[in-house]
Amino acid sequence: MSQVKAIIGLANPGTEYEATRHNAGAWLLEALARDSGTELRPDKKFLGRYARIRLGDQDLHLLEPTTFMNRSGGAVAALVQFFKLAPGERVVAHDELDLPPGTARYKTGGGHGGHNGLRDIIRALGNDKSFHRLRIGIGHPGDARLVTNYVLGRPGKADRTAIDAAIDECLATLPQAVAGDWTRAMQRLHSFSA
Repeated sequence: MSQVKAIIGLANPGTEYEATRHNAGAWLLEALARDSGTELRPDKKFLGRYARIRLGDQDLHLLEPTTFMNRSGGAVAALVQFFKLAPGERVVAHDELDLPPGTARYKTGGGHGGHNGLRDIIRALGNDKSFHRLRIGIGHPGDARLVTNYVLGRPGKADRTAIDAAIDECLATLPQAVAGDWTRAMQRLHSFSA
């Protein structure tokens, strides 16, 4: 099983989006950088904020694209090409409407599920869908017409606390996932609910 070499956390740029549900992938990335004693810094060649950390005995590239969500593919493609990353060596962390706040799931491959960030990444990688995902539950507003305002809105206090708890659990399982022990990482994460 190949080891993970990069984690990409999806977000929209700018202070007005920082606390919105759509930025849950970036919340995970920022927590991972903070726990590693570093911070993400602007890097023009990757169209985003970048850091390099060690997790366990593994070097890891962290990238938060600073393009808008529906243009995330350019940043991911730049990172993938520069470091010659195979699909199994990357994890994309993103918000997930189909999971309730307080839950998160690993997944490998599959479609974009209507997520504009994933859609653009798949397009930019030449329709390659075989990368790993870390799906952070934000819940669903109950009606497809409400989705845009919902993902661009801020979660209430209880939901944010639940999302943060799920992110903490993601961080606890990442060393196993990064080392390629997906079974253990999934068993722990998929049994957690805040």
